[in-house]
Amino acid sequence: MKPEIVVVCGPTATGKTRLGIELAKRVNGEIVSADSMQIYRRMDIGTAKATSAERAAVPHHMIDVAEPSEDYSVSRYVREAGEICDRLLREGKTPILVGGTGLYIDSLLSGRDFAERDTGDEGLRTALNAEYDARGGEEMLEALRAFDPERAAKLHPADRRRIIRAIEIYRLTGRTISAHDADTRARPPRYRAFTVALNYRDRAELYARIDKRVDGMIAEGLYAEVQGLLGEGLPADCTAMQAIGYKEAVLALRGEISREEAAELIKRNSRRYAKRQLTWFGRNEAAHWICWDRPPDFDRAPDEILQRLSTE
Repeated sequence: MKPEIVVVCGPTATGKTRLGIELAKRVNGEIVSADSMQIYRRMDIGTAKATSAERAAVPHHMIDVAEPSEDYSVSRYVREAGEICDRLLREGKTPILVGGTGLYIDSLLSGRDFAERDTGDEGLRTALNAEYDARGGEEMLEALRAFDPERAAKLHPADRRRIIRAIEIYRLTGRTISAHDADTRARPPRYRAFTVALNYRDRAELYARIDKRVDGMIAEGLYAEVQGLLGEGLPADCTAMQAIGYKEAVLALRGEISREEAAELIKRNSRRYAKRQLTWFGRNEAAHWICWDRPPDFDRAPDEILQRLSTE
């Protein structure tokens, strides 16, 4: 059957926004962002959101839908983005899912049901947080490994939230997160998707583009943006401020490192994140990869994608 949704994914700085817009123009589509940081309002420069001109050219969704102080979850994303995709499909339009947050993309496409996970127990969660503080991440991860080694293998001892959530779900439901995920994989996907993954043939070119993007963000006022967020009372340790670019800028604004050191840290962490993104998207055997030469050909690529789509 013909795909319902087109996905444009890949590591940072590969032209996902531009290609998504060009595709949307050709297929009567609208953009649905799949970026875990572009959901936050007033976090514009460091998250490389589409410009006002780009948003005017093609409608964009799932951008600026939450306050930076909120602890936004993947379950909320699936619910809200799913409602938008369903509406666009009813209207005869093509949702173009664009972004680099693989967990968001995979969860939305699979139709993963988070309802059972969302039924939490505040008292139990508070107790588990206190236990984490007392025992430390290593011991808590070992406790998780005792009944869910599959999930424990994917987590770092410092990932407090996910470790605690995995233990909480097991204690509440008697089933592991891994078991819930296995059930989801056994179900048919929520949407039929055609996935395009972007990269550069030369890894050095990708890294050079990342470095150039970081320099551009700083020139556009990244530090002023972060200072403004802190000035409105946003805690420096909240989830939104842990995004690459923001956490390093906080260190510079506090005087703990220089702005030059912060810029180099942002570049290094962005390159590392790009490697993790490539690993994630590389697991999708159905993805159609476009590996750019210099520069990306945004005129020809959409036509090639549409030609592939017509044969699906």
